[in-house]
Amino acid sequence: MTTYFRPIPMLDAARPADALPLAGSWAWFDRVERLTRSGPGELIKAAEIPGDILASLTAARAPVAGLTLDRPRLMGVLNVTPDSFSDGGAHPNTAAAMDHARCMAEAGADMLDIGGESTRPGAEPIDPDDEIARTAPVVSAIAGLGPPVSIDTRKAKVARAALQAGATMLNDVSALCYDPAMAATAAKAQVPICLMHAQGTPETMHLDPRYDDVLFDVYDALAARRDAAIAAGIARERIVLDPGIGFGKSLDHNLRLLRNLGLFHGLGCPILLGASRKRFIGTLGRAPDPTARMPGSVAVALAAVAQGVQILRVHDIEATKQALILQGAVTGRGPW
Repeated sequence: MTTYFRPIPMLDAARPADALPLAGSWAWFDRVERLTRSGPGELIKAAEIPGDILASLTAARAPVAGLTLDRPRLMGVLNVTPDSFSDGGAHPNTAAAMDHARCMAEAGADMLDIGGESTRPGAEPIDPDDEIARTAPVVSAIAGLGPPVSIDTRKAKVARAALQAGATMLNDVSALCYDPAMAATAAKAQVPICLMHAQGTPETMHLDPRYDDVLFDVYDALAARRDAAIAAGIARERIVLDPGIGFGKSLDHNLRLLRNLGLFHGLGCPILLGASRKRFIGTLGRAPDPTARMPGSVAVALAAVAQGVQILRVHDIEATKQALILQGAVTGRGPW
């Protein structure tokens, strides 16, 4: 039976002498919840867990796209699609996308993530050439702004076009499962890649998501995708992992993952969280309009940072940045 170890993250300035850094981050821990798929968890001292797991939980993560991970990093969402769930149609041409990218950079975005294909529930795939026509000109236009540019795509052809246009990171919501050529593309380019968990495809993932236990199932799936990426020639230090909030998960599934994000540090890779404006925030926060979900999105972002999550993929850069600055100030962990 597999045993899982979830560190109990802390931000408090009163740090015990035997406390350990959580993934080299601003958070620390001295206790761990030992978990299995059967029975309740058990709190134990961090020193009691196996050495290899302890090393994964404590080691500082390598920089991503040139960005150190000693503070939380904000990835600004820039969808150049007509049908994304929140900002579809908001940036209908390169000039509009450039304006928004500049605004996000000035507001404090550390990186920018460009997407040309909606992966909202019910969305259908589009032709790679159409996706390239939407994304490559935008990547080229914003590559000189300062923040590194990530391309949000499942398709190797689109990824290669974006890399040629100036992107320096890949973000694959299928975790290399959609296009068999994506792994080789990432390995050859030697750029960081985010592997996200999703159950099903955008067309069907929302219909009836089921898990034995979503926390352990997602953890195991990400471990398998990480190992597959390494076997394909992608260096471990270039792999970022995303639990895939909203991608084939119910509200309860999302909450179980968010309450236990610290577990995923055991995979030894930086964690990226993309929860901004998702449906569960609208449900709990009584905000049916995605553009009205900023306060709830910020609340989730702060909770994630308190668990050592290194990269937040968000729509509302200015609000999230302000919240992080205040969180860092009042906890004594900043300035961020």
